[in-house]
Amino acid sequence: MALSRLARECVKASALKSKLDAARLENDESGAPLTSNGIFWSLSHKPEIVAGVVSKQNVGIDIEQLKNISETMFKRIVDQTEYLHFMRQDKMLVFFRVFTAKEAVLKKTAVGIKGLSKVKIDMVLDNNNLIVQYLDKKYQVENFYFDGYLASVTKDNLDVEWSFR
Repeated sequence: MALSRLARECVKASALKSKLDAARLENDESGAPLTSNGIFWSLSHKPEIVAGVVSKQNVGIDIEQLKNISETMFKRIVDQTEYLHFMRQDKMLVFFRVFTAKEAVLKKTAVGIKGLSKVKIDMVLDNNNLIVQYLDKKYQVENFYFDGYLASVTKDNLDVEWSFR
């Protein structure tokens, strides 16, 4: 609960910086964020870090700490075709780029982790941007690296400005 409250503070800070009104941060019965005054929001939290974002468009964010993962876990999240998009990148980094990008898209679409098998990396644009396909729609996702963490946010042709507190 404390992490969720801190992540909501991040959402409010994002709203303030973006000059958007995110006074009401409510969830539906499944826990998905509800739009308020035309403002969409998303949050993510881990034991040592929280993240939040608002937008005039539907949005999703995810954050993960970079750490070693097993080959079995890698193969559950990154299929062979997806891995080919990441020429010579560190396997751990590829895993977290893919996982956080997929999770951000699933948050944006309010599907949640149950849709993970239907989300695919369509294209790697550069070291910070991916195109992710979920069902018949493509989403642009930006990765951001800092202090042993990787965050991903759906951006769909919007500029993303990252800030820390």
